[in-house]
Amino acid sequence: MSLTLWLTFLVASVLISVSPGAGAINTMSNGMRFGVRRSLPAILGLQLGYGAQILLVGAGLGALVASSSTALTLIKWLGVAYLIWLGISKWREPVMETMAEDHSAVSSHKQFWNAAFVNLTNPKATVFLVALFPQFLVAGAPHTPQLVTMGSTLIVVDCLVMLGYALLASQLFRFMTTPARQRQMNRVFGSLFVVAAMVLASFKRA
Repeated sequence: MSLTLWLTFLVASVLISVSPGAGAINTMSNGMRFGVRRSLPAILGLQLGYGAQILLVGAGLGALVASSSTALTLIKWLGVAYLIWLGISKWREPVMETMAEDHSAVSSHKQFWNAAFVNLTNPKATVFLVALFPQFLVAGAPHTPQLVTMGSTLIVVDCLVMLGYALLASQLFRFMTTPARQRQMNRVFGSLFVVAAMVLASFKRA
C-alpha cells in the first residue's frame, strides 16, 4: 500500500470513528461517569469487537454474513435488544454519592465485555468493511499485509477518537454535583442507547 493510498484510508478511518454511533455513546457515558482512565477497559472492549469484525471481513466471512439475510437479521436484532437493555439499565442507574463509590460501581471486566458486545453485534460494521476494504486493496500485491495495515489503522484511529470522546465527556463530571443532574444525564444517555437501537433496527442493506 502506497503512502498516498494509506493517507486516504487514514482520512476515511477518522471520519468513520468520529461519526456518532453506539460505541461513541458507550464511551461518552463511561467517560462522564468514571473519567478517562476508568473508561479504558470499555474502549479496549470496543476494539475487541471492532477487531473481530475486521478479522471476519479479512477472512472472507464478512461477505458471507453480508449476503446471508438470516445471519445479518439475527446479529442485527441481538444488537438492538442489547442496546435497549443498556438504555434501560442506564435510565435506572442509581446516582453516585461520591467519586470513590462510583469507581467501584462497575467492574473493569464488565465494562470491557459490555463494550465488546456493542461492536460485535453491529452488522453495519461488517457490511461497511466489506464495502470499504476492496476500494483500497491493490490487486497485484499480497492481500494479507494490506488487510493488516488497514485493520491496524482502523483500530488505532478508533482508540484515539474514543479517548477523545472519553476526555470530552469527563469534563462534564464537574457539573454532576447533584442527584438531580446525575439522573438527568443517566436518562439522556439511556435514551441515546435506545435511539441507537432504533437506528440499528431500521438498518437495511442496499
